[in-house]
Amino acid sequence: MTRFRPYPSYKDSGVEWLGKLPDRWGRRPLKRLVVTSITDGPHETPEFTLDGIPFLSVDSIVEGRLNFAGCRFISVPDHERYCRKCRPTRNDVLIGKAASVGKIAVVDVDFEFNIWSPLAMLRPAPRLLAPRFLYYYLLSRSAQDEILLQCTHNTQNNISMDDIGELAIPLPDPPEQLAIAAFLDREAKRIDALVEKKERLVELLQEKRTALISHAVTKGLDPNVRLKDSGVEWLGAIPEQWEILRIKHLALLRSGVGITSADIREAGPYPVYGGNGIRGFTDAHSDEGEFVLIGRQGALCGCINYAHGKFWASEHAVIAYPRRAYQVLWFGELLRTMNLNQYSMSAAQPGLGVERIQELIVPVPPPAEQRAIAAFLDRETQRIDALVEKVKRSVELLKEYRTALISAAVTGKIDVRDAG
Repeated sequence: MTRFRPYPSYKDSGVEWLGKLPDRWGRRPLKRLVVTSITDGPHETPEFTLDGIPFLSVDSIVEGRLNFAGCRFISVPDHERYCRKCRPTRNDVLIGKAASVGKIAVVDVDFEFNIWSPLAMLRPAPRLLAPRFLYYYLLSRSAQDEILLQCTHNTQNNISMDDIGELAIPLPDPPEQLAIAAFLDREAKRIDALVEKKERLVELLQEKRTALISHAVTKGLDPNVRLKDSGVEWLGAIPEQWEILRIKHLALLRSGVGITSADIREAGPYPVYGGNGIRGFTDAHSDEGEFVLIGRQGALCGCINYAHGKFWASEHAVIAYPRRAYQVLWFGELLRTMNLNQYSMSAAQPGLGVERIQELIVPVPPPAEQRAIAAFLDRETQRIDALVEKVKRSVELLKEYRTALISAAVTGKIDVRDAG
């Protein structure tokens, strides 16, 4: 942010988390800057309807905007009754005060809707406080720190209506507020577009990774190899010299050994594997070697992990014990490509149909080709994973810069009035 200059002179704000403010800026509690008293939605649970008036809670604020997709509805009579307390209109500011405390959105629609008690409604006084400036200030680190400080911490964070009203708001004159908000609108849009582009790049890299693995374990590495029909619909043609076997002829699939949570610690000599990777550590081991582990229960059943050395596999994991020699990485990535989750048995807690999986047919390359495929996948997936991490880190840095820029602008640490 070195391209932005500071204001000519500053004064102490008298508020620790605000620090110094530009000389000409004021400061007031939020309750002095709103038209009506700060209020929230009904504390009762209404009768929801299939359609009617949208009824939003804090989960309807998504990335600073109101999201009406999948929202609840209430009847018109209930809406009219609740409107006596709270009737949101365009340019009102909504703030989460329970559960997801500190989520902020500006109302940007003209149709009728209502809000539930986890949301509070702020109606900025037109001649004192610009809604978009208030929005950005409440998003800033200073405001979020103050909100968190004022929260009560029981089963979830909560901030009271009185404490919301006492939030200290820095106050440039209204034209300057509008200039700051307009600058942040432009910059946030530019940064968000960059973030979206990079997140799409991550998706494309991950798709490329999946396609690369799938092709390697079902077609091999030689683009000129002669193919034969596998007789299996999902496989199609496979290299001529490959075998077709059932999984049970390659590996014995067996559930791990039960272990209590009391025996699992944050540190220890042996890792404990559950259905989705390492759960913790323990003093004993159930297995030793290099194995493919398959998640056995829950929404992630069928996920693939690898265990090396001495480890404990819990009852939530299925261990693949080789019946004949194979490359572990090749076999694990083949199973990952097969999307084993589709073979889960429907229940309150989904579970993997191991007996069915054992009967599935897979293509099996000769040992030398398995080794080549495993080496190729190890090298190429590491390269793609490194690229993904690099792009993800750049996304994090952009989001950090966005937050820092907002905080600096709304607290007067930088002067953006003439910024293009």
